[in-house]
Amino acid sequence: MKPQGKKNVTFKFTLYIAGDTVNSWQAVSNLTSICKIHLPDHYEIELVDVLRNPKRALKDRILMTPTLIKFSPTPVGRVIGTLNQALPVLQALGIGISNP
Repeated sequence: MKPQGKKNVTFKFTLYIAGDTVNSWQAVSNLTSICKIHLPDHYEIELVDVLRNPKRALKDRILMTPTLIKFSPTPVGRVIGTLNQALPVLQALGIGISNP
């Protein structure tokens, strides 16, 4: 499956986590898997640990972790949780998926 109409687009994600918690690392693992399967070679992931960088979390209005924000391409999308179900995550971020 490939993203519809997004051949040369790079998806830019920031995942806000809270230290070494189980939920944080599940979200990291799930996001990495989703990107490798559905957006191969078309994604960048930035990890922000809100315990180490609380000012960044405040600036970006992060109230819960894990929180994923898709900054690019627009529109910006946000998902809270461990990202354990790929299809709802992709739909929430506005990433349409088609068969190869």
